[in-house]
Amino acid sequence: MDKPAFLAWVEGRERRYELAEGQVLVMSGDTKWHQVIVGNAYTLLRTKLDRKRWTVMTEFGLDIGPHTVRYPDIVVDDPATKARDLITKAPVLIVEVLSPSTEKNAFGVKAAEYVRLPSVDTYLILAQDEAKAWLYVRNASQFLAPQKVEGRNASFTIPSLDITLSLADLYEDIEFD
Repeated sequence: MDKPAFLAWVEGRERRYELAEGQVLVMSGDTKWHQVIVGNAYTLLRTKLDRKRWTVMTEFGLDIGPHTVRYPDIVVDDPATKARDLITKAPVLIVEVLSPSTEKNAFGVKAAEYVRLPSVDTYLILAQDEAKAWLYVRNASQFLAPQKVEGRNASFTIPSLDITLSLADLYEDIEFD
C-alpha cells in the first residue's frame, strides 16, 4: 500500500496502525504505565515549551518516506504543520515509550528511520518498567550514541529545545515493584 492510500484507509479507524515499507502493521494496545508515562511526558513538554514555537502531539503521523508512516508516542513539531494535515515531515523531537513488543523496533528500525530525518535533533526512548531513558542527540554533523539516563533522581537536557526533564517527573505516579 502506498502512503496516500494508507492515510485514506486509516483515518477514522479505531485500532492503531502503521505503514512500514508498504505493509500495514497493527499496533498493540498500551498498558496503564505506558499511558501514564506518555501523559507525563506530554504534559511536561507542553508546560516547558513555547506553544507559539512548538506543537506537542501524541500519536500523530510521521512521514518517513514514500511507503512508511509511523505514529510515535509524542512528536514536537513546528506549528507550521497545517491543521488538517494527517502527518508531519519535520518534527524536532520524537518520543517513544517502550513496550515488550516494541523494544526491538524502537532501538532498531525506528531509530534508524527517525535519525535519518534532517529535522530531528533528539530521539528519546523511555522505559516502561523502570525509570530509565535513552537520549539520541544530533550534534553538528551526526547523531551521537544514545546516552542512558537511569534512576528517579536523574535528569537530562534536550539541547535543541533548551529544556531539562527529570525522570522523577516523567515517572510521576508510577511505583515499580
